Amino acid sequence: MSAMDIHQILECLPHRYPFLLVDRVIEVVPGERITALKNVTINEPFFPGHYPHHPVMPGVLVIEALAQTAAILSFKTLGSGPDENSVYYFVGIDNARFKRPVSPGDQLIFEVALTANKRGLWKFSAVAKVDGAVAAEAEIMCTVRSVQ
Repeated sequence: MSAMDIHQILECLPHRYPFLLVDRVIEVVPGERITALKNVTINEPFFPGHYPHHPVMPGVLVIEALAQTAAILSFKTLGSGPDENSVYYFVGIDNARFKRPVSPGDQLIFEVALTANKRGLWKFSAVAKVDGAVAAEAEIMCTVRSVQ
């Protein structure tokens, strides 16, 4: 049940600016669950175009952030990280729901639980919250594939 700072996250995920969407891991229990966060600021590269008069974080990026959080849980469960020969793909989403907009100044809390891992397909239950209220939720599926 260890926390991770941004340097440890960068070692665990291949994503980089502007697409790294996890700032800190609060807790990770390999094989079970993870809690992470993202501090949403007005400096995010998508806000000037989404929307200039009322900035809202795109819902698909909230789901992507949940998938990145799930990837960290997968790598911690496997006891390894990404390498040049493999890619962690987001392969499915079910029951996605968006409950409230995410705006500059919000802190997103990601709660992801591993529900299944069969034949390289990882399934997760994922929720993103702001101030304790659900902003988005989904069941997501990911896999690791060779890229030779």
